[in-house]
Amino acid sequence: MSTLRRLILVRHGETEGDSSTRYHGSADVELSPHGIAQMQGVRRALAHEPFELVVASPLRRAWKAAWIIGGAQPVRLENGLREIHFGRWEGLTAAQIEASDPVLFHDWSTGAASFEYPSGEPRAAFRGRVECALTGLLAAHANAAVVVAHKGVIRAVVEILTGEKLEREEPPLAGMIELTRTPDGKWFHGRRSSNPPGLEEAA
Repeated sequence: MSTLRRLILVRHGETEGDSSTRYHGSADVELSPHGIAQMQGVRRALAHEPFELVVASPLRRAWKAAWIIGGAQPVRLENGLREIHFGRWEGLTAAQIEASDPVLFHDWSTGAASFEYPSGEPRAAFRGRVECALTGLLAAHANAAVVVAHKGVIRAVVEILTGEKLEREEPPLAGMIELTRTPDGKWFHGRRSSNPPGLEEAA
């Protein structure tokens, strides 16, 4: 049985490719200086939070963020935690997407169940690989882990474990979401005791 009781899910910081305004899925963009500073802030927020395992997507913006957060701890890379491939929308802003694909943009923005990214990774395949990576993570011999990944991945992990859907804009760049498991094996969003200083503000 898994010993994991806490998951701190961290979205990487701002990138050289402007992740705050552009959609980078499989594109391997670097953290910007601002993104590095954001991750240093996360590290400070977690300074008194014990965790035995640091896991990250293999994309540079995630594993470099994990390296900053973890300090001297090794970073375990999980290929299944890559962001979804946005297809022909890769690197575009929302305005550019709406201008080039107005019908698909509407389906995407309204959460249509049938929506798929044009020429991108099927959403079912994306969820499947995230679930596979999560199964391996839950088998790790650790009580608490920090997972540094991408917005879509974090949203998928929360939904898989808790059954809850996050608000559309969650998590923001450098945001943190904490999941806790009860003795009966159920996961919930947050923790029973008060969050540590800086955690709620960063989330």
